[in-house]
Amino acid sequence: MAVHESFHTFVAQVAEISLTKSGGAKVERVVCAVDCGIAVNPDIIKAQMEGGVGFGLGAALRDAITLTGGVVDQANFDTYEPLRMSDMPKVEVHIVPSTEQPTGVGEPGVPPVAPAVANAVFKATGKQARELPLGLDKVGHA
Repeated sequence: MAVHESFHTFVAQVAEISLTKSGGAKVERVVCAVDCGIAVNPDIIKAQMEGGVGFGLGAALRDAITLTGGVVDQANFDTYEPLRMSDMPKVEVHIVPSTEQPTGVGEPGVPPVAPAVANAVFKATGKQARELPLGLDKVGHA
């Protein structure tokens, strides 16, 4: 679980993972609660949270930019691998009813996903992730 606040919007996410036989992990589901004031357009709020989870998950799992001799190693999508459809978990969004003024929903869904996944890995394996990308292909088992 992880909680984040920005743009006067509060987002909590819980990541559910499964461990693979090869010593890795897969993010199966992310449950997201968002308090963004009055929900002017719930469908857009849901879409922004789902997209934020996908974008944040890409960064959390594999979006590393590395340098060799001061030159970026990733030149195109053959060497920089974005999140794949097969990596996208089920995302469940719950909008908290509110009478507060509407707030922003564009970015707040992104920051909590990496720590939520890292916390799920720790809970499942006892190993703490301290760097991004998390490298779920090699989390090992407790």
